[in-house]
Amino acid sequence: MSYPVGHFNCKLDAKGRLMFPSDFKEQMGEQAEEGFVLRPSLFENSKCLDLFTRSDWDEAQNKLRNEFSIYDEEGAAMLRYLNSGVRFAKLDANGRLQIPKDLMDKGGLVKDVVVEALANKMEIWDKDRYQQSVSTIDKKKMFEILRNIK
Repeated sequence: MSYPVGHFNCKLDAKGRLMFPSDFKEQMGEQAEEGFVLRPSLFENSKCLDLFTRSDWDEAQNKLRNEFSIYDEEGAAMLRYLNSGVRFAKLDANGRLQIPKDLMDKGGLVKDVVVEALANKMEIWDKDRYQQSVSTIDKKKMFEILRNIK
């Protein structure tokens, strides 16, 4: 599945509903109808939420199922960690995505947010925290990594 192209500035209303811009919804098309999976970021320095389409989430879960056994203590612990805080969410009749309060808190989301589409997921950030994160990238290291991609 391909995610939308772009960086989307959005707002959360007082009830934690996120209204996606029309460009985002157009690019997502029917995939938006199958719903989304939200999860707190796995990375300590990324206080944001990960956003997956339902089909991509299911595909990732199938891969994990093949790697980790629920009958192995360590495997079960890994699966538990990777799925901690996960929530399924659908767009309402007005095209808004309801973000549960606990996930809003974990992601540090209040009102102005950014939805950033990456290669294999999307992220929902507080707008100011997103700007800080992007500004701290070590560009020299990034270009070294990019030069080595084949």
